[in-house]
Amino acid sequence: MASEISPKAEIDPRAKIGNNCKIYPFAYIEGDVEIGDGCTIYPFVSILNGTHMGKNNTVFQGAVLGALPQDFDFIGEKSELVIGDRNVFRENVVINRATHSDGKTVIGNANFFMEGAHISHDTKVGHRCVFGYGTKIAGDCEIGDAAIFSTSVIANARTRVGACSMVRSGCTFSKDIPPFIIAGNSPIKYCGINSVMMSKYGLDAKTQKHVANAYRLVFHGQTSVFDAVLQIKEQVPDGESIRMITSFIEGTKLGIISKI
Repeated sequence: MASEISPKAEIDPRAKIGNNCKIYPFAYIEGDVEIGDGCTIYPFVSILNGTHMGKNNTVFQGAVLGALPQDFDFIGEKSELVIGDRNVFRENVVINRATHSDGKTVIGNANFFMEGAHISHDTKVGHRCVFGYGTKIAGDCEIGDAAIFSTSVIANARTRVGACSMVRSGCTFSKDIPPFIIAGNSPIKYCGINSVMMSKYGLDAKTQKHVANAYRLVFHGQTSVFDAVLQIKEQVPDGESIRMITSFIEGTKLGIISKI
């Protein structure tokens, strides 16, 4: 089915628009842009050079996709914002493209960005994540699948958030948040495992118990975090979720959030 494109939309003729798209009046789309089939672009959306979007995405009023990176290292290079399928970008969401030509900002599939969320340059977002009102993710961050950010969360540069974790409203953090946990308070700290999201992710009660035991060693033990990882490998039954925890902690460069 042919796309329905308003004659009042400003679209560079070089832009590639898929089939069955609907583009409303006053949308602005630059030339180095690809929009997949079935996307809906509401009025006053800006989709800028370097943006490559998959299928069935919905972009609401005032959103800016592919904005120039807010990075002092940016010198005008061509770079990319790569977006998967079935994402929802609500009003006034801003996503920056990468700083350099060899980098990418990446948004996976089926993510939901609430009003005013901002994803900065070179950040990688997985699948099925939720970004609450006014949440700001700085540059070079990594967000795992099914992570949830409540209202007005601020993730500082180069931080990582593991799969199925939740960050409570108003938190600011500069260290990594491991998978499957809830993080909250000020200063931010470990607040238990995220059993609701783990269940939705398909982890059974036995696996959730193993995850809880692993984090008991990390956050309530009397050893260093890295000694706690050794204890996990020795004491907690092996499994994919446990390996996700240990590899995440072993891979941290900034350290993980505190237990107190």
